[in-house]
Amino acid sequence: MVMINGEARQAAGKSISQCLKEMDYDPRTVAVERNEEIVPKAQYEETILQDGDTVEVVSFVGGG
Repeated sequence: MVMINGEARQAAGKSISQCLKEMDYDPRTVAVERNEEIVPKAQYEETILQDGDTVEVVSFVGGG
Protein backbone atom coordinates (compact mmCIF):
# COMPACT_ATOMS: atom_id res chain seq x y z
CA MET A 1 0.00 0.00 0.00
CA VAL A 2 1.05 3.55 -0.72
CA MET A 3 -0.25 6.50 1.28
CA ILE A 4 -1.31 9.24 -1.13
CA ASN A 5 -2.56 12.44 0.48
CA GLY A 6 -3.30 10.48 3.65
CA GLU A 7 -5.28 7.74 1.88
CA ALA A 8 -4.02 4.15 1.46
CA ARG A 9 -4.02 3.14 -2.21
CA GLN A 10 -2.98 0.12 -4.25
CA ALA A 11 -0.29 2.03 -6.13
CA ALA A 12 2.87 0.00 -5.51
CA GLY A 13 4.57 -0.81 -8.82
CA LYS A 14 2.97 2.15 -10.63
CA SER A 15 4.75 5.27 -11.77
CA ILE A 16 3.85 8.66 -10.40
CA SER A 17 2.54 9.55 -13.88
CA GLN A 18 0.17 6.57 -13.82
CA CYS A 19 -1.14 7.47 -10.38
CA LEU A 20 -1.70 11.10 -11.30
CA LYS A 21 -3.66 10.05 -14.39
CA GLU A 22 -5.80 7.59 -12.39
CA MET A 23 -6.57 10.32 -9.83
CA ASP A 24 -7.39 12.88 -12.57
CA TYR A 25 -4.53 15.23 -11.72
CA ASP A 26 -2.92 17.32 -14.45
CA PRO A 27 0.84 16.77 -13.97
CA ARG A 28 1.48 20.31 -15.23
CA THR A 29 -0.40 21.84 -12.30
CA VAL A 30 0.81 19.76 -9.34
CA ALA A 31 3.91 19.18 -7.26
CA VAL A 32 4.65 15.69 -5.92
CA GLU A 33 6.55 14.80 -2.78
CA ARG A 34 7.59 11.18 -2.18
CA ASN A 35 8.90 10.24 1.23
CA GLU A 36 9.47 13.90 2.09
CA GLU A 37 11.45 14.65 -1.09
CA ILE A 38 10.18 16.67 -4.05
CA VAL A 39 10.09 14.62 -7.25
CA PRO A 40 11.09 16.61 -10.36
CA LYS A 41 8.40 16.55 -13.06
CA ALA A 42 10.92 15.03 -15.49
CA GLN A 43 11.05 11.95 -13.22
CA TYR A 44 7.30 11.30 -12.84
CA GLU A 45 7.29 8.61 -15.55
CA GLU A 46 10.35 6.75 -14.24
CA THR A 47 9.65 7.02 -10.50
CA ILE A 48 7.98 3.77 -9.43
CA LEU A 49 6.12 3.75 -6.14
CA GLN A 50 6.91 1.06 -3.56
CA ASP A 51 4.94 -0.42 -0.65
CA GLY A 52 5.25 1.90 2.32
CA ASP A 53 5.86 5.07 0.30
CA THR A 54 4.16 8.27 1.43
CA VAL A 55 3.16 10.63 -1.35
CA GLU A 56 1.72 14.13 -1.19
CA VAL A 57 0.22 15.72 -4.30
CA VAL A 58 -0.21 19.48 -4.06
CA SER A 59 -2.27 21.38 -6.63
CA PHE A 60 -1.38 24.91 -7.58
CA VAL A 61 -4.17 27.42 -7.08
CA GLY A 62 -4.26 30.65 -9.01
CA GLY A 63 -5.76 33.84 -7.76
CA GLY A 64 -5.37 37.50 -7.63
